[in-house]
Amino acid sequence: MQVKEAAPEPAGLVASLAAFGYTVEASVADLVDNSISAHATQVDVDLIWEGADSWISVSDNGYGMSEDELVTAMTVAARWGAKRGKTDLGRFGMGLKSASFAHARLLTVASRRVAEDWHIRTWDLDLISEKGKWLLIEGATAEAKGPLMQALEMIDGPGTVVLWQRLPAYQGATEQDSRVKHQFLLESGNVTNHLGLTFHRFLNGPRAVRLRVNSSPVQPWDPFLQDHLSTVRMPTEELLLDGHLVKITPFVLPAPHRLTDEERQAAGRDQGWLKLQGLYIYRRDRLIAAGGWYRLRKREEKFNQARIALEVPAETDEHWNVDVKKSTAWPPVSLRRPLRSITDRACREAAISMRTRGRVAAMRNDSRLEFAWKLDKRSDGTITCRINRKHSMIQALLSGAEELQVTQINALLRLLEEALPIPGLRVLHETDAADDPEPFDGGSPDSDMEQVARNMVDVFVHKGISEREALLMISRMPPFDELKGFWNQDHDKDRGRA
Repeated sequence: MQVKEAAPEPAGLVASLAAFGYTVEASVADLVDNSISAHATQVDVDLIWEGADSWISVSDNGYGMSEDELVTAMTVAARWGAKRGKTDLGRFGMGLKSASFAHARLLTVASRRVAEDWHIRTWDLDLISEKGKWLLIEGATAEAKGPLMQALEMIDGPGTVVLWQRLPAYQGATEQDSRVKHQFLLESGNVTNHLGLTFHRFLNGPRAVRLRVNSSPVQPWDPFLQDHLSTVRMPTEELLLDGHLVKITPFVLPAPHRLTDEERQAAGRDQGWLKLQGLYIYRRDRLIAAGGWYRLRKREEKFNQARIALEVPAETDEHWNVDVKKSTAWPPVSLRRPLRSITDRACREAAISMRTRGRVAAMRNDSRLEFAWKLDKRSDGTITCRINRKHSMIQALLSGAEELQVTQINALLRLLEEALPIPGLRVLHETDAADDPEPFDGGSPDSDMEQVARNMVDVFVHKGISEREALLMISRMPPFDELKGFWNQDHDKDRGRA
């Protein structure tokens, strides 16, 4: 068999790597992966505006690399298939190069281990295109020395600096161009937000990574609002995949009315709640994908509070189709049925929470229904909970009472309003306990609730309402709308005949 080596043309391969579709924030996150894998405790990202000479750097205080390790790291796919440690966030051995080539024509990397000098290597993509060869430059170019020295000054000890220059998106721009400068500064905000989400477990977790963008600390963004008392964390389930366990933990976020304006905006970020519902896929605590149902179901407003964390073992990457950018993944076919069952349960809980919110709104705004209680929000933001004095039962009681009795009844109603056991109710609500009290003890038609319902029918009939209409009104009134009794039996028959 005759063979002949057909090596890829360097300039064409560089162009292909640069066309992977990296955003700036995704590329920076790929470099931060390397810093965390090197056990860095401090990572600095700097975006420096200087017009066409603008540059971006990522510096860390990790273990650093020897000279041979640096050359290997600069070689495309040199670590393809290499066995990785349990804390290594890499996969293909291409992240440094593909992430950098997407945004820079000049890539300089400096690294050192303890008690070593700095080792520096440079890829000049214009030189590669000109010579048609992979010519790795030893040391830094004159163009890179100023920014590189500025970045190296931030590291006292071992560490690594990755420097991007000749950013194609800003070639030809002047330092005074305010419009282009504004776009460059927007990238800084995008990077900050993306890193806060992607690495939120590292920023809050035991590994305690300090991450800064232009000297400002990156704040972690927990998509599940786990510190909020009203967040419901459902039981974690485990699914077996190729000998490894995939852990799934559903969360139901608090209804928006239970959040402050700031919390509500933070929970939706720029994308909004609808887009952020769904699966959050993690690989070694690093977020790969945020939101979306992956064809398990459609996005619907009633599921806005459902967010589900999936822990994907790195050993199962191939099953999840994790891409080079580590920004997308796809649930394997073998897990889709149990995943659909888990998502169904989470979405049901979210829908129940949404209905409860709607009921609260109706209690405040719907004049067609007779609620026993009225909720109102004052101008200072506080909420009042008052017994509905216009309820038919109360009106009937007051209209047949003497003056002294009316005074006593009103006093009793006011006492009940002011003596609400708010702390106890809050505990019961926030924990969503199985032993929460139910109206009439979840009674049957022969309990006290039937007598209360019959008294209400008598009151409505006395007011000139037909018995059938009275039953219909009661069947739509909390708590009877969730209970079975004589008030809804006729309606059930009608629906059956229909």
